[in-house]
Amino acid sequence: MNIHCLKTWPEYFRAVVSGAKKVEIRKDDRGFHTGDLLRLEEYDPVKKEYTGSCFTVEVTHILRDQPWVPDGYVAMSIQPIYADESTAYGNDCPSGRCEV
Repeated sequence: MNIHCLKTWPEYFRAVVSGAKKVEIRKDDRGFHTGDLLRLEEYDPVKKEYTGSCFTVEVTHILRDQPWVPDGYVAMSIQPIYADESTAYGNDCPSGRCEV
């Protein structure tokens, strides 16, 4: 099991935190595996800075090398990991940045 820190734009970050988004599509450049943890860090592309919010999800299923997944990309089914009630709102990184 590996932990991957990933920059995530606000609209997608909020969709994951709310539970509406259950699939993460990423460039397959990190050797993602089922059981890995993704630490999603909210990043504002307009301000070009991290917001300080992050959220942890577990990879429960992976698709790659399929006709509907572009070459070099991976589609990962994800499930939230809640440390406690406070992390259910995207407050998973006390320091404001992903720590591995």
